[in-house]
Amino acid sequence: MKKKMNEQLKNKYILATLSALCVLLIVVSFLDSSVIAPVKQVSGFLITPVQKGINGFGSWLSGLTDNFEDAQTLRAENEELQAKVDSLTEENSQLVQDREELRRLRTLYELDEQYDEYEKVGARVIAKEPGNWFQLFTIDKGSQDGIEPDMNVISGGGLVGIVTETGPNWSTVRAIIDDNSNVSAMISTTSDQCIIAGDLRLIDEGSLNLIQLTDVDNKVHVGDKVVTSYISEKFLPGILVGYINELNNDANNLTKSGYITPVVDFRHVQEVLVILEKKVYVPSDSKSVQSQTDSTSANPADAGTTSGADEDTGIEPLNDENTGAEPEG
Repeated sequence: MKKKMNEQLKNKYILATLSALCVLLIVVSFLDSSVIAPVKQVSGFLITPVQKGINGFGSWLSGLTDNFEDAQTLRAENEELQAKVDSLTEENSQLVQDREELRRLRTLYELDEQYDEYEKVGARVIAKEPGNWFQLFTIDKGSQDGIEPDMNVISGGGLVGIVTETGPNWSTVRAIIDDNSNVSAMISTTSDQCIIAGDLRLIDEGSLNLIQLTDVDNKVHVGDKVVTSYISEKFLPGILVGYINELNNDANNLTKSGYITPVVDFRHVQEVLVILEKKVYVPSDSKSVQSQTDSTSANPADAGTTSGADEDTGIEPLNDENTGAEPEG
């Protein structure tokens, strides 16, 4: 009880002291400025550092808040800009693809105009054999579109290959670079006959085999254009195959061989044209008679069978040591 009374008395003393101080300060404020100047100086000396500290702390808090708000704003702006960059990147990528597709389609259109005497249907490549090259691939058009086996396929400026199999809405194409492909061809300037033999090992160097060239007058030169022959069994005449890049005399001094650079990029075949017309091949009577005569004389029991000569080129077919396949046309 006594302790509680002492605390109340102490509080009264403090209240009285503060009241007296307030009254004193009020009285001082009415005095002449010269009288209160020392008081102001003392109070300013004591209070100013405290005010500076408080002001500095307040400024720091304000700056921290502003920085936090700025960081949030910058983060939102950065996310917005990143979204725009992603959108523009995707749009640019699509434009590049569209431009490349347009370039390919223009080339295909020019090829269509170049061989305008034939009816054609366009198709896209939808599958291929494993590997870097399009030696055997599938397109998205088939018998429903009028495509049949042995129809010629062109793209990229010239001959791609030939249709080997068809379904209702798909077809398989064997390219001229395939090891099993042989094309009866000729030199466009001289009409000298030759064979273009596929070889996947050579195509890595950008070449195809040119063999059995009959250049008796030595008029064929490097750079000459090679096209499909009019005596070909399966390929329509005059379709560009490539250009001679090397030519040498064979050991028999009767024929020549070398290499050509194909006009088609067989690493990037995407769209093709299928010619909806098949080559009508009619062997000459003399050749048929000679074949039957040779066969009969060789083995009378086999009369009526054909000889081993290639009906497409009129020359002996390549053996397995050269290409591993019989000429296909």
